[in-house]
Amino acid sequence: MSSAIQGIVRSEGKKRLLTIDGGGIRGVIAVEILAEIERLLRLGTGNPQMRLSDWFHFISGCSTGAILAAGLSLGMEVAELRDLYSESGQRMFQRAGWWRRLGFHRYVHNELERLMKERFGEHTTLGSDRLKTLLMVVLKNATTDSPWLLTNNPYAQFNQPGPGCNLDLPLWRIVRASTAAPTFFAPETIHFPGMKKPFVFIDGGLTPYNNPGFISYLNATLPAYRMGWKSGEDDMLVVSVGTGLHPASAPDLTPARMNLLYTATSTPAALMFASANQQDMLCRALGKCVAGDPLDSELGDMIGAQRGAIPEPCFTYARYNVDLTGQGLASIGCDELIGRDLHRLDAIDLIHDMQAVGRAVAKSRVRLEHLERFIERSTSHEQRQAC
Repeated sequence: MSSAIQGIVRSEGKKRLLTIDGGGIRGVIAVEILAEIERLLRLGTGNPQMRLSDWFHFISGCSTGAILAAGLSLGMEVAELRDLYSESGQRMFQRAGWWRRLGFHRYVHNELERLMKERFGEHTTLGSDRLKTLLMVVLKNATTDSPWLLTNNPYAQFNQPGPGCNLDLPLWRIVRASTAAPTFFAPETIHFPGMKKPFVFIDGGLTPYNNPGFISYLNATLPAYRMGWKSGEDDMLVVSVGTGLHPASAPDLTPARMNLLYTATSTPAALMFASANQQDMLCRALGKCVAGDPLDSELGDMIGAQRGAIPEPCFTYARYNVDLTGQGLASIGCDELIGRDLHRLDAIDLIHDMQAVGRAVAKSRVRLEHLERFIERSTSHEQRQAC
């Protein structure tokens, strides 16, 4: 049991949470947003060597966001994760042979598995003292048909010493399970010591928590999760980083076209999009939103909005994401990328375009002022001007 993580859970003072959505290779968009957050925090704290693990107490991720969250929690700089995607993105999506594709898996997971072992350490467990922050990885247990939120919180119910302790699981295997998107990669089977049968896990994006922002807040505050952190706009910051949204609108759709094939291919993406928006809306409704694009034409961005029955904000909330439709790309100055299939989870041929989108989002949306209430050392006027 890591004494450092115990100290984080039980420490007093303001708490800072970072959450990262799923989205396949679109994780490169999130990387560029994270790079800007890292840059601003280095300026704001006056520490040019600061890593996000030095500032955030709790980092959560789903699917590709789990890869990023695990890397950051291990103390990696964002540049290291950028290199992982730009140099190894092609290998992560290694095309399966035709005989494997008959089993409905487009890609083999061997290279992804090898990379996770290499970067995180084959013998690094969820309970390892190499992790510098609290970490949460979202998976779906296909055996029990339930979301599993695996954390390294040493006080959590299923992290106690003995058979089936989650802290004994290899970190790389947990992350691989979270990225096991059906039709893309094979499921991951995990055998818990002391248990008779293994569980089969698939991509956490098939739970309501592909955007893990709100569930991370609940994990940090609900008594059942045994962290018990204090809520309040001055007590907790939730920074939520997306990988791009792309609503699959179909203005010419007719009832006749809504056949079995259409429904089977469109429903999973539609449910993921709806769930991500709902999690975002809940964060804005219960928190004090300081950054975020409009949710829809009725709610707007909810920045400074009244919360109705909620008298006080539960946390301060910043959401950084981008709409990958033509209108959304035009809003960040990426008109030249309109019409490209940036929404594809396996668009490895468009990595550089996605990086350009991420940099444009970071430049136009991320601001030090969104974070500075939670920076212990205030920034100078010159530093703010540089931002």
